[in-house]
Amino acid sequence: MANLDPLEYLSHLQSKGINLDLGPITRLLQHLGNPQLQYKTILIGGSNGKGSVAVIISSILHAAGVNVGLYTSPHLIDFKERIRVNNQIIEEEELLALIDHVRGMSKEDVTYFEFATALAFLYFYKRHVDIAVLEVGMGGRLDATNVVYPEVSIITNICIEHQKYLGRDLSAIAREKGGIIKEDGVCLTAARQNKVLDVLEDISRRKRSRLYKAGRDFRIKMSKDGSFSYYGILKKYRNLTVSLIGKHQIENTALALGTIEILGTKGLDIKEEFIAKGLGNVQWEGRLEILNNLPGLVVDGAHNPAAASVLCRSLISCFTYRRLILIFGMLDDKDYKKMLRILGPLADRIILTRPEVKRARPPETLLPFTRNLNYNVDVIENSEKALVRAFTLADKNDLICVTGSLYLVGEIKKAFPDLSF
Repeated sequence: MANLDPLEYLSHLQSKGINLDLGPITRLLQHLGNPQLQYKTILIGGSNGKGSVAVIISSILHAAGVNVGLYTSPHLIDFKERIRVNNQIIEEEELLALIDHVRGMSKEDVTYFEFATALAFLYFYKRHVDIAVLEVGMGGRLDATNVVYPEVSIITNICIEHQKYLGRDLSAIAREKGGIIKEDGVCLTAARQNKVLDVLEDISRRKRSRLYKAGRDFRIKMSKDGSFSYYGILKKYRNLTVSLIGKHQIENTALALGTIEILGTKGLDIKEEFIAKGLGNVQWEGRLEILNNLPGLVVDGAHNPAAASVLCRSLISCFTYRRLILIFGMLDDKDYKKMLRILGPLADRIILTRPEVKRARPPETLLPFTRNLNYNVDVIENSEKALVRAFTLADKNDLICVTGSLYLVGEIKKAFPDLSF
């Protein structure tokens, strides 16, 4: 790999697969001087909503004048999206220089995600951030991000996913995700299942960590006009709104506001005016993102049954349309049957396609099951052609929804501006 340029080298690391072991990332960061220990952090795990919670927190902190780093994954179009400071993605020249530096300091094989995480940690140090908001990649206990000592750990929710790596049942998965709870730390969670809460409470007791639960320690009350009030651990905020679409984003906002409260007890007090400003400014690509009107085109990276349920509710409550045309493509390790059972009956037509990644499920394998749910099904392997087909079928009062994978959403976002219909 010595002759590869920086971006080629980074891309090549994807062939290393997944490694749930903190050893390589710990040793790499030691060679880099442990930059992740030079600023405060917030660590966010869970199954769904991690990125949304991260970007909401980041937006509020930025509005208050805090120098804030944001690390999320995966990206939609460009790797640089993963690493931001004050809502601005890393510049290409800065990224290339960082890749070369970290590459030169690496003494053993690391994975793509481990290398990316090291890049983010080092960049945040070089930019002198006050605090970095970090999204866990997979699981938690052995995830490459779990080498920090966060001011707050957040576990959004937990569902069955990544069973090959995290365990076969909900309790096992919860134990892996609960691994981001730290000794004498603070954790907020929106998880509701008793099995999950039992595990998180057990971890918190053993680690002498305080666990705050949504619905018990902090909660949201909606108003008829779409605004909401937050009743928190110590504070109350009334008549708030958030720019993200969907009721689930209000729930994600509750976790973000709980985190802002905890930061206040640790010396970083954020005034209510900056909270309101941050909520009004927040943007998050690929999550109920509207790309076109008349006909409507919305993209959403729902990639598991829980996220599909949230998307289904949002399509019913947040959008008005005559017919729904669903473009659906997913990775091979996802539960397509449960997802299609949720979304299939809502659609008037379904176009099965395939994201351009090795782990994508061939769309023809989805066809027999999908036809049992909805007779109007097409298979179009190429996602751009699938989108063109959808626009051919749609009239101005219809809605096209692209979902099943963030990889698919990224392809559509990249292709859409250059397509003609």
